[in-house]
Amino acid sequence: MVTPHTDDPLARFRAQDLDVALRDSERKQDVVTPMFDVIAPRYDAFTRLFSFGMDAEWKRDLVAAISSAAPVASRALDVACGTGDIGLALAAVRPDVYVTGIDPAEQMLVIARRRTRSPSDGRVDFELGTLAALPVDTNSVDIITAGYGFRNAPELEAAIRECARVLRPGGVLGSLDFFRPRNALWRTLFLLYLRVAGDAVGWLWHRTPAIYGYIARSIASFVTADEFSALLRKNGFRVETERHMLLGGIALHVAIRDESAR
Repeated sequence: MVTPHTDDPLARFRAQDLDVALRDSERKQDVVTPMFDVIAPRYDAFTRLFSFGMDAEWKRDLVAAISSAAPVASRALDVACGTGDIGLALAAVRPDVYVTGIDPAEQMLVIARRRTRSPSDGRVDFELGTLAALPVDTNSVDIITAGYGFRNAPELEAAIRECARVLRPGGVLGSLDFFRPRNALWRTLFLLYLRVAGDAVGWLWHRTPAIYGYIARSIASFVTADEFSALLRKNGFRVETERHMLLGGIALHVAIRDESAR
């Protein structure tokens, strides 16, 4: 099915056959981008609601872990940056680092730019881009952060390879994301909660249940945290940290780009 042209991102999202499109790497971005354009104004409230307030702590842990793993750095990318909270937090704790936030959803970047108020925010900029083709040179970045980013990439391994391309040898990748829990019973309960609650919020806020129920669908077709670590190792990274939260439903990874990479 060809998505009809429209300037209404919600209409573009509704026009997709969600389950089919999520399995098609050539169409997945056409689901994800309009979805995030729609939910941008309520995205932060949504993540706090669905994580019972734990999301902020997880992101602080990500920034702290990245900062510790990269004692010397000057340039960072915050990929799939959303409303910019991770990139802005990194700049606040690392006065030596300039951060570029990259996101394919223009409305997310509108909100991110509005948040730049403190002096450290002068070292953060934002631009459109995707994990499929990061708009920076090879071996030019010291740090990459990704908050809930890799799960939404059309091709996971290609996104990992793209991060490996732009990171210098010895550079640090930090990721916080949802994953498919290994335990079958917990996986069923976890995805059921996310689907039912997501559909309910999607209907209340946008009259489109799947716009938040998408999360459960995307996790069901994603990898486990252990499998993500294996893909990192396969593509030139040394995994330093793999920390599971919510029994593997959320995980934080910190990985170092192989020093032998060219």
